[in-house]
Amino acid sequence: MRETDLQLTVLGARGSMARDGQDCAEFGGDTSCYMLRAGEETLFLDAGSGLISAPAQYPKDPVILLSHLHLDHLIGLGMFPGISNREHRPQIYVPFCEDRSGAEAILDRLYAPPFWPLKLGQLESHPELLPMPQSLRRGDLTVETMPGNHPGGCLMFRICYHGKSLVYATDFEHGEEASARLSDFARDADLLLYDAQYAECEYEACRGFGHSTARKGVAIMERSGVKRLLLVHHAPWSDDAILRDRERRLPAGTSYARQGQVITI
Repeated sequence: MRETDLQLTVLGARGSMARDGQDCAEFGGDTSCYMLRAGEETLFLDAGSGLISAPAQYPKDPVILLSHLHLDHLIGLGMFPGISNREHRPQIYVPFCEDRSGAEAILDRLYAPPFWPLKLGQLESHPELLPMPQSLRRGDLTVETMPGNHPGGCLMFRICYHGKSLVYATDFEHGEEASARLSDFARDADLLLYDAQYAECEYEACRGFGHSTARKGVAIMERSGVKRLLLVHHAPWSDDAILRDRERRLPAGTSYARQGQVITI
C-alpha cells in the first residue's frame, strides 16, 4: 500500500441482524463496519459486529464515524479491540447531537447497565464521544456528510484522500429527490458503497423501511459517474447462493461486498 492510497477493508456488510452458518461464509454474517486506511490514519465507517475483527494497534488514534444509531450499526463498539487498548484513545463521532454531553447521553442509553457492564467512557482507553460535524479533517483525509433517507435519519459520508474519493450510502432508500441528492454527492467518486438490501421483487412490500435495491444503485452509479459500485447491507435472509445469483446479473464495475474484502483506490 502506497502512502497516497486509500484502502477499504470490509469487516461486515450484513444489514439489520448478524447471522452465521456455512451458507453465508462467502459474503459474511457480521453487520456494517468498514475500515479505511489512509497513510497513518485509520477510520471506521459504522460499528456493527464486524468491528470485533478490527486490529488492536494503530499508528494514530482510530476514528469511528457512526452513520446512524440503529443497533446493527452500534453493536460492535463494546468489543472493539482498540477501545480497550490504553495506548490509544479512539474518537467516536455520533450523529444527531449538538455537543459532547449529547453524544455521551446517546451511547450511554445502550452501553451502560443493565444492557452493558460499563459505560464506554469508563473503559481504559477513555474514548472521546463527539458530535458528528458536517465536515471533518484528519491530516490529508477529509470527510463530508449529507443526510440520507432512512427512518430516524442517517448520514452519508464522502471521504477524500490525495485525489481519491469514496462515498458511503448505507441505510438509504431511493426516491426521486433522495437519489438526485446522492447522485450529486457521489459525483465522479472512485467507489460508492450503496445499500442494496432488497431484491426488486422484495422492495414493494418493504417500501418505507429505508433500504434500496441493486438496480437503483446501478442507476445512481451511471448518473453520477462513479467508477465502481459495491453493494452493501445484505438482508439476513440473503445467503451466498442468493447473492451470487444476483451478482451474475450486474454490469461491469458492480459487485456485492464480501466480508474480508480489501479494495485499494
